[in-house]
Amino acid sequence: MPQTHSIFDLSEHLFWDVNKAELEFEKSKEFIIHRVLEYGVMKDWTIIKEIYGLETIKKTSIQFRELDDVTLAFLSAIFNIDKKEFRCYTNKTSMPSFWNS
Repeated sequence: MPQTHSIFDLSEHLFWDVNKAELEFEKSKEFIIHRVLEYGVMKDWTIIKEIYGLETIKKTSIQFRELDDVTLAFLSAIFNIDKKEFRCYTNKTSMPSFWNS
């Protein structure tokens, strides 16, 4: 499938700490998907959907160790799966909170 997007189509703020020119969609897939899910805007979501497809985003995001609550709820709704299927949810509930104990 021909690539219609470049890494520079994604929002500038997503990659504040890395050299954006060194990122490649396939080699940096997990990193890019995570950044878009956590910090992206709808334009970024649309781009990664076109590049990776929903199934790849689903398989990748289920394995993330951390996702904020809003992103987790969004993905759970989009993919119509229980939050408990996400690794980040399992990690969060199995680790006691230091501040809230």
